[in-house]
Amino acid sequence: MREIVITTEFIKLQDLLKLAGLVETGGEAKERIQAGEASVNGEVCLQRGRKLRPGDVAEFGGVRCGVRYAD
Repeated sequence: MREIVITTEFIKLQDLLKLAGLVETGGEAKERIQAGEASVNGEVCLQRGRKLRPGDVAEFGGVRCGVRYAD
């Protein structure tokens, strides 16, 4: 599982996909999320603005990404 470190209260799902290098652009993230290709905590998520906080796990294209705060 990849670990995504954030310094803010949350990260939006579309931004996480871009930060993790799983999509090239925000437009691609939007299309792929709305097509049902991403999940959060094991459930398909169609909201590109879904707020992820530490402890949440997103999955896309077979890659799992966990969110945690910077130390």
